Parts: sequence; structure tokens; C-alpha cells
Amino acid sequence: QVQLVESGGGLVQPGGSLRLSCAASGFTFSFSRYDMTWYRQAPGKERELVATIRNTGSSTNYADSVKGRFTISRDNAKSTVYLQMNSLKPEDTAVYYCKAGRVGVNYWGQGTQVTVSS
Repeated sequence: QVQLVESGGGLVQPGGSLRLSCAASGFTFSFSRYDMTWYRQAPGKERELVATIRNTGSSTNYADSVKGRFTISRDNAKSTVYLQMNSLKPEDTAVYYCKAGRVGVNYWGQGTQVTVSS
């Protein structure tokens, strides 16, 4: 049974930092075969892509709204993907989800809440 478990969310002041983790388990294929993506969904808004990293870690892509502030990385040996979030803004407040994707098959985590507020 595939499981993606996000952690690291919480309450942070504007300008602060958080590091999210997404630990994966139960894949039929190796974790290193999956592209990993972070999404977020704010109240009343659609889910949006935040950052993605290819299975080998050779390529990353970011939403314009987080470029220069967020960094996605992965450790295939630990089956974990990370999202380092710096210079956080109130508009970054959302539930953050990770997704594992391969050849049209997607798996989602349950999400972790990030709240940026003074």
C-alpha cells in the first residue's frame, strides 16, 4: 500500500522558514522512478503546483510565486522529498500536499498545514 506522509508544517511569522518533508513507502517500483511534486491549496482556492523535481533529481521547476524562495530536493535513498521554504509570506498559507507521479499514475499525501501569520 502506497503511503506519502507529509510533515513539517506549522505556524510561522512572515519572513520565516519551514522545511516540509514527504516520506514515501509501499511503491511497487523504486521511489527513484517517480517524479515528485509539491502542491498547495488555500481556503477557497484551487490546488496549485508549487514545485516539481524529476525522478533523478536532475531537473526542478517552480511556480513563479515561489521562485527564489522555495527549494525542492529529494533523497532517493530515504524515499523522501523536501520543500525548503524561506521568506514566507501570508499568501503562502495553505495545505501543502506531495504527489508521486509515474506514467500517468499518481499518489497523493494527506497534506500538512502551513500558516504564515504574525
